[in-house]
Amino acid sequence: MFSSLRVRNYRTYAAGNLVSNLGTWMQRIAQDWLVLVLTDHNPVALGIAAALQFAPTILLSLWAGVLADRLDKRKLLIAVQIGLASCALALGVLDITGQVELWHVYVLCVAVGVFFAVEVPVRQSFVAEIVGRSQVTNAVALNATGFNLARVIGPAVAGIMIVLIGTGWLFIANGVMTLAVVVGLLLMRAGELHPSPKIPRRKGQLVEGLRYVRKRPDIIVVLVLVFFVSTFGMTFFVTLAVVASKVFGRDADGYGLLSTALAIGTLGGALLAARRSRNGRPRTRVLLGAAFSFGVLEITVGLMPTYTAFAIALVPVGVALMTFMTTANSTVQLAVAPEMRGRVMGLYMLVFLGGNPIGAPMVGWMAAEWGPRSPIYVGGAVAALTAVVCGVVLIRRGGVKLPVTKWGRSHILRRDRRGLPVK
Repeated sequence: MFSSLRVRNYRTYAAGNLVSNLGTWMQRIAQDWLVLVLTDHNPVALGIAAALQFAPTILLSLWAGVLADRLDKRKLLIAVQIGLASCALALGVLDITGQVELWHVYVLCVAVGVFFAVEVPVRQSFVAEIVGRSQVTNAVALNATGFNLARVIGPAVAGIMIVLIGTGWLFIANGVMTLAVVVGLLLMRAGELHPSPKIPRRKGQLVEGLRYVRKRPDIIVVLVLVFFVSTFGMTFFVTLAVVASKVFGRDADGYGLLSTALAIGTLGGALLAARRSRNGRPRTRVLLGAAFSFGVLEITVGLMPTYTAFAIALVPVGVALMTFMTTANSTVQLAVAPEMRGRVMGLYMLVFLGGNPIGAPMVGWMAAEWGPRSPIYVGGAVAALTAVVCGVVLIRRGGVKLPVTKWGRSHILRRDRRGLPVK
């Protein structure tokens, strides 16, 4: 389950990343609550803040993938982390001094979004260089484990600290904790990395990456599934603060505990993914099953009548969600050529995060017009339906091997690319 931790460089990287992720989740809770306080608990403003933070992904993610294939990923990550720390410290100072206004939060959301758009595809493709191809699936799962361990601790701590000292000091703490990644990157041994071939600078490299993906229908189906699940299914996170305050009458600590309940599930899902990684390349059936289960479980959460039942139901949602995310990520990384990994992961992150500028305001609008629970129902239905459609497409193309019955035949025949049955 923890085989990637045998690699010294990965241990150094993972330790710094864990500290930074803890600060990131503390800031996310603090930022959401600050927006609600500044706007008298307006869910639309919350959706706008989320949209502004993810909007730069649409413009920059693909170019960041090109940079990842051209430049030293470690040095690029160091520069980006310093920029993220600066944004957190600036917001903290404005908040502590009582000068913060909503437009300050929006501007810094855009700035964070710019750095984030560059950082994510570079970081995703850098994982393979740290551990080597054979450990990619395990390393992706362990990255998710660290992320979600911080997600368990961070929101709960943030909810309590907001009540005790306010939101400002949490932004300062995140700025300092982000520098832990910089320290981890600096302590790596460059000679023990597995660098991908650097491509020389020339025109048309971004288009070259898109053409590569266009010729890979297996990757396209995964990207379509990721887009719909992330845009419509996962954006219900934006309204958790509204559900906590409007539906269940809870304060910031209640919101933090809902986020923690979800994180307990995603942590469990990440650990299970790390355990499954010993079996090699992830299976498409696991990807489709996780997406469908996530949608059904999300709808179930929306039906929960009490705060406690709602929080408990978030745990299996987190398991299904993290199983889907880690499987999709490692499936794409292992399916592409090393020299294309940065650009393909740039496209992957564009699909994964680029829908948020659409989904987040839409979710905020639905919460305001149809009630806080409505985004949960709609998102779950879209995720489940998309999983079914993508599953049918892959079965017809022969991309999914169905379970064999006791009579030795699958219930549905697989088909090749021409649509003919495959024995």
